[in-house]
Amino acid sequence: MVGGGVASAVALPGSSEGVTYRPARWRGARLLSAADRHLAGRFAAGVTPALTAEVRAAGGGRAWFERQLAPGRIKDGQADQLGAWWPSLRLGPAELWRRQVQEIEFGWQVMESYQRWLLLRRIRTKRQVQETMTDFWLNHLNVPANGDATFTWRFDYDRRIRARALGSFRDILYAAVTHPAMGIYLDNAVSTKRHPNENLGRELLELHTVGRGAYTEEDVKNSARILTGWGVDMWRTWAAGYSADDHWVGRVKVMGFNHPNAHPDGRQVTRDYLTYLARHPATAQRIARRLATKFVRDQPPRALVDRLARVYLDNDTQIRPVLRSLVQSSAFRDSRGAKVRDPIEDVVATYRALGVRLHRPPANDDNHATRAVLWQCHGVGADPHGWPRPDGQPLDNESWATPARMLASMDVHWAMSGSWWPKVGITYRRHRDWLPRREIRLDVLVDHLSQQLLGTRSTARLLQACCDVTGLRPRTLITAEHDLVRWNFHRLLSTILDSPAHLTR
Repeated sequence: MVGGGVASAVALPGSSEGVTYRPARWRGARLLSAADRHLAGRFAAGVTPALTAEVRAAGGGRAWFERQLAPGRIKDGQADQLGAWWPSLRLGPAELWRRQVQEIEFGWQVMESYQRWLLLRRIRTKRQVQETMTDFWLNHLNVPANGDATFTWRFDYDRRIRARALGSFRDILYAAVTHPAMGIYLDNAVSTKRHPNENLGRELLELHTVGRGAYTEEDVKNSARILTGWGVDMWRTWAAGYSADDHWVGRVKVMGFNHPNAHPDGRQVTRDYLTYLARHPATAQRIARRLATKFVRDQPPRALVDRLARVYLDNDTQIRPVLRSLVQSSAFRDSRGAKVRDPIEDVVATYRALGVRLHRPPANDDNHATRAVLWQCHGVGADPHGWPRPDGQPLDNESWATPARMLASMDVHWAMSGSWWPKVGITYRRHRDWLPRREIRLDVLVDHLSQQLLGTRSTARLLQACCDVTGLRPRTLITAEHDLVRWNFHRLLSTILDSPAHLTR
């Protein structure tokens, strides 16, 4: 089972025995090419043996990606089952509010359920690209999941954006801006013609579309006037609707958008205005840059951003053509290993890599793993859609590449590699089950585990790290009765999970 293909070797510094760490090779199932693994790694929540088989069955990375762009054709039973685990997510806003007032279930508990549902969905779903893009848009059009009143409509907001995540930004923007969750969060739900609230009108320009410098304060005022009428019956029924009586009537001008706005029913002017903003060249640049930052590198090449912006405008803000152009670019191909996983991505990828199974929580689930997975994210540094500001969670490496975050990630990897925590409602793979045969050399085992956990071959440095942490030599024979498997296998697993190959995507 040991073959060639050795790329490099590392000599142990100061070793009197002159030990050289040269990675061996386990001939298991065929791996993805570097290009295919890179594509799957950027748009999925972690490359697993199952995902590798899925990509290969599709005919390669590009074919898999194209199939993922039509999520409605992908059966997703395991992810769809999760809806029954937290039934309160399906309740309407009035019922959710009643339950809070009567202290049956508080809003923060409903939103915790939503965050847990999100995490498990990311772990399980076969619609990985849709899931990734849903997260991207919910971050760009941020409505925090921990708001005091937004909980009444927040899960519905997810469903509205999720259904459009691979469509046009024009439709995504309209769905987000007119949604009651966004209206509650940025005060448009109580904005009237007599007292227009500027919060949403401003953030729509500054964060969601054209960006700073493209508009004036008068543009902000008119932006707010256009959006009046989209209300919510706050603190009573929580019913959402459009009120012509609350819509500001009169000519409005925002940058190049000019409209008589003469009718009390301003829903059409809202749509026309948002369409104008979605199609604006500055918006095209902003969306292109955010996509390139998320999926390529922190400082994407200007040529790539310009090209994506042109594709965006040429296709009337449709996102699929932009994503195709992005993954076909040389900048994308050359960016392997250039993006750090954020804390949430790290936790999700760790669950996927270790192949753990999470079970349905009981009614009283305080110690259940489905609750612990959210605590793990919090401990590493971020909760799903917990970012409190309207600008959304950062996309750059610097925000997540800190010593404190690294130590927190290592703590999660260590606890889960040892099957220690979480402990309730979860099934871990037994350590002896990681052995591909009854007796295997350590260097071959490290390569096998690298393929299983990382979707790639081991390196000389990874082998050296595994030898250092276990105190064993590369050619040590390992069986199920070896002390490594019985007492120290968590050292091996966590070392691989602590490697750059796992902490980047």
